[in-house]
Amino acid sequence: MRKWLKLCLVLGLCLAFVLPAGAETAFTMAGFDPESAGHDWPENYFFRRMEERTGVHFTFRQVKEAAEWAQYKAGLSASGELPDVLFKAELSLEEIERLYREGVIIDLRPYLAEHMPNLNALLSAHPEWEAAITLPDGAIAALPQFNTLQNNNAMWINARWLRALHLEAPTTAEELTAVLRAFKADDPNRNGKADEVPFEYTGFWDLRWLGHAFGLVSDDYSLYAADGKVSSTLTDPRNYDFLAWLHTLWEERLIDRTGLNTADALRQVTDSNATITFGIVMGPSASNMIATAASEDFELLMPMQYEGQQRYRSLLGAVSAGTCAITRACGDPARVLEWLDFLYTEEGCFLAYTGLEGTDWERSSDGNWNWLYDMETVSNSVLPDSTIGEGASIPGYVPVSYQLTFDNEQVHKNVVGLDALSAVSEKPMPDLLLTEEERRELDALWQELGPWAETRMTWFVTGDMPLDEASWNAFCEEAEAKGLSRLIALFQGALDRTGVKE
Repeated sequence: MRKWLKLCLVLGLCLAFVLPAGAETAFTMAGFDPESAGHDWPENYFFRRMEERTGVHFTFRQVKEAAEWAQYKAGLSASGELPDVLFKAELSLEEIERLYREGVIIDLRPYLAEHMPNLNALLSAHPEWEAAITLPDGAIAALPQFNTLQNNNAMWINARWLRALHLEAPTTAEELTAVLRAFKADDPNRNGKADEVPFEYTGFWDLRWLGHAFGLVSDDYSLYAADGKVSSTLTDPRNYDFLAWLHTLWEERLIDRTGLNTADALRQVTDSNATITFGIVMGPSASNMIATAASEDFELLMPMQYEGQQRYRSLLGAVSAGTCAITRACGDPARVLEWLDFLYTEEGCFLAYTGLEGTDWERSSDGNWNWLYDMETVSNSVLPDSTIGEGASIPGYVPVSYQLTFDNEQVHKNVVGLDALSAVSEKPMPDLLLTEEERRELDALWQELGPWAETRMTWFVTGDMPLDEASWNAFCEEAEAKGLSRLIALFQGALDRTGVKE
């Protein structure tokens, strides 16, 4: 199921750009594609089919180990032999800025209007996407992937249990508490045992996602930006209320007490015939915890309302920057960019993620599509040999329409739910470019502040540290002493440099 969901992702808003037939042009391409994806670039049919389409030929340096790719990127500035293209490059904002500043990669903006009409149309329609990939001097030094339906950490509720107990899906923290109590007390799986786990999760990171029910929507640094100002949820009074609520859930055993220290794999239900004991699970899909067949009983639970509003965190946002770049060694950037622009169309998306129509997949009369092979063959052969979308992110556009047309009822239901979730989701902080010095300071600061804050908040939830006015004030004071204000200032400075007003 997760593989289907990951596959189901791209929009074709312009006609595919087809290069005229002519002599082949050869370029070199280097990039990261992990062993787990199963791709062998020189033998992969995606590149062969693209060559047939465009006449553009590549020779490859495919790196399959993350550490080796990180080392390769770090040595590009001193390299005497640069590839023409960095594909599946996984460049951070800092790496993009550094490589551009050092002259390793080039500004692509002058080429977009003429040679990347599909990408250019997307940027014109979404100025916020263009802003996200633009460096402070106005250059666009790397190509992105756009996906409005990125995987998110969501709540999946057992709809069968709701129906059995004649309950409606909860819409507030209070209603959620009531539903969890009913899940625990009223034997919704009808096996006569008190074996129900109302809320299943993995670690405190999962629990933090429930903070939206108290108006807390922040990133992994507990930061958010509003009206150009960076703030923290750590010492926000609403965090006190949130932690007190979690403590109530803990005391009443409405959340799994093993969730803070047990891995997914140890609690995952893989037997389709097993009695389901979970009421709500956290994850990108219910199948993270529930066998695929049984997960069909679970539906995405929309975020709780706080003061009449639904606001939720978007984990990745719509823009993944740094998927591809052109180096100064490339003798014909325009030709390469025309090749890449095809990936910003629906046809290009299908070729990258599902292979060739009529060979790997087919479209039915109702417009939906499906594989021509069983899922085992798809996983073992089609995906690694005929597609390139698995593994590290590729440049391109992944529209909701592509996912919605996959002919699978469960996938369709999940996509509809995730699409509704994305409508009320937001990135708490924009992607910001920190200097190397700021990044070093951030790493050192968060190495102490982050684990300390999570540990103390965990203690508040479990009752190992009573949550009262005195302990809360002490928590806030120590957070400041450990550098919370400096953390905010680092990101405030980076936000001010962008001129973005979130």
